[in-house]
Amino acid sequence: MRTLLTAALAVTLTLPCLRAAVPDIVPRPVSVAEQAGAKPFTLAWGQTVGGDARFAGEMETLRQTLFPATGIWLKPAEANPTFAFVHDATLPKEGYALTVAEGKVEIRASEPAGAFYAIQTIRQLFPADIYRKAPVRGTWTMPAVTIKDAPRYAWRGIMLDPCRNFFGVASLKRQLDAMAAHKLNVLHWHLTDDQGWRIEIKKYPRLTEIGAARPSTPRPFNRLKQDGEPVPPQFYTQEEIREVVAYAAKLHITIVPEIEMPGHAVAAIRAYPELACAANPDLTPNWGVLKEIFCAGNPKTYELLEGVLDEVVALFPGAYVHIGGDEAPKTRWNACPKCQAKMKALGCKNMHELQTKFAEHFAAYLAKKGRNCIGWDEILEGGLPKGAAIMSWRGTSAGVKAAKAGHKVVMTPKPVCYIDYNQLVPNDPYEYIPNNTPNPIWITYSIDPSEGLPPEAQPFVLGLQGNLWAEYIRADEDCDWKMWPRAAAIAEIGWTPQADRKWEDFHGRMSRAGMARLQRLGLNAAPLTEPPKDK
Repeated sequence: MRTLLTAALAVTLTLPCLRAAVPDIVPRPVSVAEQAGAKPFTLAWGQTVGGDARFAGEMETLRQTLFPATGIWLKPAEANPTFAFVHDATLPKEGYALTVAEGKVEIRASEPAGAFYAIQTIRQLFPADIYRKAPVRGTWTMPAVTIKDAPRYAWRGIMLDPCRNFFGVASLKRQLDAMAAHKLNVLHWHLTDDQGWRIEIKKYPRLTEIGAARPSTPRPFNRLKQDGEPVPPQFYTQEEIREVVAYAAKLHITIVPEIEMPGHAVAAIRAYPELACAANPDLTPNWGVLKEIFCAGNPKTYELLEGVLDEVVALFPGAYVHIGGDEAPKTRWNACPKCQAKMKALGCKNMHELQTKFAEHFAAYLAKKGRNCIGWDEILEGGLPKGAAIMSWRGTSAGVKAAKAGHKVVMTPKPVCYIDYNQLVPNDPYEYIPNNTPNPIWITYSIDPSEGLPPEAQPFVLGLQGNLWAEYIRADEDCDWKMWPRAAAIAEIGWTPQADRKWEDFHGRMSRAGMARLQRLGLNAAPLTEPPKDK
């Protein structure tokens, strides 16, 4: 099945897809042709880089990318550069055309993102040691190839959750580097939840003074057993957020912030108890679905959340802001006179419709600020909210329904896209949520985000993402293990045409080179597994 992006490729990418000639590139390019009998390109001192000024940033990226392992610093050149960046308006936004010959490399793109992705392909054409951060002795060669390439989907994402267990700025940058190397382009940053409020909001300092701390944590990793050990405030300052956003932008990664509402609000309610429905809310930060929720009938709820969003949109320049919406139990709303009055005033038949109206309020508020709203698929339960995109996590049926109705959709169904689930690695040293359906990499690779949709609805599928929830993540090594190599599978699903994706082919490329690259990137990746032979 094809999206509009894939259809655009049909016009511009005319080379045949020669399966046997594809180098070990992940994600698999759309079109690759080896130049029979041609000598490889060898990187050497004295070589240069230059071309269209629109790609000045990417020229510098190429120099910075190749230098650490090779020790070779490409000099700038205005005439006849070895690495030539050429503007080509006929190519798709994130597409590129790459020609590697004996003494010349030409990179063609319409926009800087395409040139950046060409650089990621160049890295993968070199030996895996190109990813090392210290000099490596040896000769650096690339095969002579012609590649034309562009992604299937515009949204190729990973969600990280620092609310349950915190990731510092250095940890985020490590993952952003690895994401960019695999042409992933969205980081969904889950910044608020019951167990922690992780973003500094200057108008409401108690959100981090109180909400970013924890009286205790479920440990050992038991959802209902608290260890009694307080956790001091852990959050990102606005300066740190700007630093991460700028770092990601250089990697052509957009960050989508998530501010959970109306559920998953315990951390915020601990800071501002007047936002709860109940007079004595239960604010124990257990894992799982908690019953406390922002009061939908309290004007102060809207005032605070609008104030939060004012500062969020000033920090994040991307098109989307995520407003959560998942796992919002209505027990408190059903017993709350203010929420009952609000439901009647808005003409809602039930509390599900009230949640839809709640989502619509903030979708409209964000629209006034030039932002699009996206939420988890529960916001569909009271009807399709006007102006909101949907992230389909409870399977794909909600996403199919929304796309057919003309809403934009990101497919992220569990268990296939839940990369915190058990991946069936023998003797796995890490913990996972008990009793959940396993999600080994070959299952992750099986999803087609547009499956079940008629051709006219497929353009509404923005793409997909993998979700890494952090209840059972202890440290960076644990995060790496659960994210990689499954995030590489997510990357290929989002990039490569469905007809060109085969598990055996992907597994072969990962086995021969992909896993070595992850190791050189410094990631504690889990081993690459494959289905039992009798399956």
